[in-house]
Amino acid sequence: MSRRRISLRQELPLLVWLVIVWGALWQDFSPGNLLFGALLSVAVARLFYLPPVELSGRFNILYAIPFALMFLAKVVMASMQLLYLAVRRGPRVKNAVVAVTLRSHQDLLVTATGHVISLIPGSLVVEVDRSTSTLYLHALNISSPQEVANLKNEVLSIEAGLIRIMGTRDELEILRTEAAA
Repeated sequence: MSRRRISLRQELPLLVWLVIVWGALWQDFSPGNLLFGALLSVAVARLFYLPPVELSGRFNILYAIPFALMFLAKVVMASMQLLYLAVRRGPRVKNAVVAVTLRSHQDLLVTATGHVISLIPGSLVVEVDRSTSTLYLHALNISSPQEVANLKNEVLSIEAGLIRIMGTRDELEILRTEAAA
């Protein structure tokens, strides 16, 4: 299988991540172990086909901090709601699988959105259609079309926050035109 060459600049985040994972697996961050991990990560990246992680080249810390705080608040609120549902409603809780088509087609943003949603209690990504950037979510306590719409809006809001943090300029422009409409 032939693949196009990936520049070291483009592959650097993957290599750094592999070295960090190597150190964490061995619980040893000594220079010698990290150097061996770096050599091993270069060998893995060159021998096995790994699709490149395409970064937008931007990261906005001014949006990242409020996003992190909002995420923590959502985790706390969802945990409280799940506690209520488990104690008061029990097995009478209705569930749904909801499809949400995202704006972004970048693998990194689709993955990040799916992970953020899955980390908030009460919802879980059960399938991803990469070709259409559609997340299929299993969600608790969904019993009306309005609740489905609310869930979709929440997912799109989380994706918009991630786009503001690390999306491309084209994706930012899509958000601006949506806001103007």
